[in-house]
Amino acid sequence: MKSQNISSLETKKERCVIVGVSLPGQSKEEINEYLEELVLLVHSANADVIKIFKQNLNKINSKFFVGKGKVEEIAEFVKKNNIDTVIFDDELSPSQIRNLERIIDCKIIDRTNLILDIFADHAKTAIAKAQVELAQYEYLLPRLTRMWTHLSKQRGGIGMRGPGEEEIETDRRIIRNKINKLKKQLDEIDTQKQTQRKHRESIVRATLIGYTNVGKSTIMNILSKSNIMVKDKLFSTLDTTTRKVMIKDLSFLLSDTVGFIRKLPTFLIESFKSTLAEVNEADILLHVVDLSSPLYEKQMQVVYQILSEINAVDKTIITIFNKIDLFEEKMLALNPHFDFQSYIDHYKNSYSNNLSVFISATKNIGIDELKDLLYDEISKVHEKGFPGNKPFYL
Repeated sequence: MKSQNISSLETKKERCVIVGVSLPGQSKEEINEYLEELVLLVHSANADVIKIFKQNLNKINSKFFVGKGKVEEIAEFVKKNNIDTVIFDDELSPSQIRNLERIIDCKIIDRTNLILDIFADHAKTAIAKAQVELAQYEYLLPRLTRMWTHLSKQRGGIGMRGPGEEEIETDRRIIRNKINKLKKQLDEIDTQKQTQRKHRESIVRATLIGYTNVGKSTIMNILSKSNIMVKDKLFSTLDTTTRKVMIKDLSFLLSDTVGFIRKLPTFLIESFKSTLAEVNEADILLHVVDLSSPLYEKQMQVVYQILSEINAVDKTIITIFNKIDLFEEKMLALNPHFDFQSYIDHYKNSYSNNLSVFISATKNIGIDELKDLLYDEISKVHEKGFPGNKPFYL
């Protein structure tokens, strides 16, 4: 094969189909939103979605996840359209993956594997790489048999990035040893970071949190006057970025962290505990919400669930409803008489104790109100932490 052809194969995007199921109690809108999110995940992994398969089920098929007829339909489409990978929107058991591969004769991965692959591709620093590698091994451990099948067929691409081809000759004992070694390494890093954070105790700390791709990095750039790269991809930020911010005559530290997402595996949260420690130790959390998303309330629930899992739900939380320009466009399309200001007033009157602000980071709308709210809350933290003292000024 000529080198020119090899090069073209290396740059060729994988052709994927995605599969989702609708269970009793789930709305059509909800399922469509979930599958749209899966499409974004696939694009973030630099692959193309050729077709979306959906099936209504009363319960999950224990053998194939979806019904046997749907599996045969997918297999026929895969064969006729030269599909590389089939991606399911929910986590599959090792036996389900083996059963699906036998019929579809194609690489089968699930949502968790896809997320891990994106994390592996986006990890740039030593700590992020160690965190992702730990999560990959945690995922790999109960699936060693399937991985041997994959590697024996020499399949690559999305879902196959990670610890490497050593899985062919490895066993559970070696994997467990690697897991223990990585956990020890990350514990040491966590200890170092705790020491670093103690040196910052004299200044208030705020941390941006939120569902992935809601605009946290854009807000970080505006408030800190920095130039962090903003990508329209899920999980573009894995490493914590911290900047000193000045509002009027008051300074504080602002951190940006990894975005949250539904069905984020518990072991992945555990692997990133040293990064999420920024959330635990923050004085104020800035919860960024994409108001233009039809499922923004469910996305908020995901964030609060993860905050609960890391014992950070009781902190002072400022809710930043972002992308109000897109939200207003959608509402006006549905109702030409929609009054956005009345909508905001109604929301704030309904939640009198709610700390919230409505903005458009890209259009620079509501930023002054956000800064005023931040200034007030940071001043309160100083007054509470240092009674009788004035806030920390530069």
